[in-house]
Amino acid sequence: MNRRMTSRRTAGALAALALALGATAPVGAQTYAIQGGTVHTLAGDEPFVGTVVIREGRIVEVGESVQVPAGAEVIDATGRHVYPGLFDAVSQLGLTEVGAVDVTNDSREQGDFNPHLQAATAIHPATEHIPVTRANGVTISMAAPEGGDGAIAGQASLIGLDGWTVEEMWIEPGAAMVVNYPRLGGGGGFGGFGRFGGGQRSWSEVEEEYRAQVARLDEWMDAGRRYARSVESGQGVRRDLKLEAMAKVVNREMPVLLSADGERNIRNAVEWAERQELRYVITGGREGWKIADWLAERDVNMILSPTQAMPGGPDASYDEAYANPGKLHAAGVKIAFATFNAADSRTLPYEAAMAVPFGLPRDVALEAVTKNAAEMLGLDDRIGTLEQGKLANVIVTDGSPLEIRTNVTDLFILGRQVSTENRHQSLYEKYRARPRGRVVS
Repeated sequence: MNRRMTSRRTAGALAALALALGATAPVGAQTYAIQGGTVHTLAGDEPFVGTVVIREGRIVEVGESVQVPAGAEVIDATGRHVYPGLFDAVSQLGLTEVGAVDVTNDSREQGDFNPHLQAATAIHPATEHIPVTRANGVTISMAAPEGGDGAIAGQASLIGLDGWTVEEMWIEPGAAMVVNYPRLGGGGGFGGFGRFGGGQRSWSEVEEEYRAQVARLDEWMDAGRRYARSVESGQGVRRDLKLEAMAKVVNREMPVLLSADGERNIRNAVEWAERQELRYVITGGREGWKIADWLAERDVNMILSPTQAMPGGPDASYDEAYANPGKLHAAGVKIAFATFNAADSRTLPYEAAMAVPFGLPRDVALEAVTKNAAEMLGLDDRIGTLEQGKLANVIVTDGSPLEIRTNVTDLFILGRQVSTENRHQSLYEKYRARPRGRVVS
């Protein structure tokens, strides 16, 4: 998040104050009725032909015999399908524009421990990636800051993918803490110890650094607990924004997105989080299938990295990434999918779809890009399904969102009807309409 994030802290603090005083993201005052489509609530109901009514940003009615309110704008969805908007549970949307151009990237702050910083303060609402992503049915994203190995990168922000300003997009600016658990070799990558210096370091040196990184994380957790106790005791402790954020983590008020890949590292991360008694979700999860039963016994939830990826090592099966979700689900592990990206966030439904031929049930794949992550992170009272009282993030499609040939015909984000126009579409139309060249004899 470097320079620009630092310069925006004042504006972010003022916006947070307005939010705390009761100001919320503007929502559409118009009433809409999506009528005649096959409604997939994902709330345990069988799909049915019915109506979804949206008012003041929320779903106010959904059912087979719902009457259209007087004055409502009717969206005729006959012959189409109505789903909850898709949720990219960890992304870089709004934080990264062109990966190779440093000045367009604002996802990382200097230093390894920045628990007080919120990704929302660095989001660029006018990014070209957002219209492209939402045109594919993704209406909500968890924008997450980046950090180094063993770092506390900052707070991930839950946003709706529409708005002129960040404040209009905010759902929860401090939705989860991003912690990158230290790696101890064997992370599934090529080269084994290569990540620790091209194989030049001894195993004892690797272990020593790992223990030091874990000890630093422990120190931050302990500091958060001491700070919380001091505040509760009324000792008049001086306010510390970093420790205030850590207090929310250790008091289980804020969940942790705990990054870990590789069998050994996932196991270590889980054991550390259990020892610290945190609310956590493992993110990444490559090689999770190797300890699927162990994870299920501990009721571990996982937000998985993209399935459309190369195998994790020279000896890994070609289908390792594709089959990992199905094997985890079969063992009883709740999973969700995320892209961990900005340019590829639009491919979220296909990351889930890729796992279906390799053992993941189709209905579970759909839940894994809608409601599962919301349940894992304690956000299911607001997002994830089509139910009365929830935020109106709704898509109307001509098929399953998991199929690449499906089109999103209508889109509602936080109760606002949003256009599906985007840069990819405009470039396609521009070059499709180009004049034919003359034949020179």
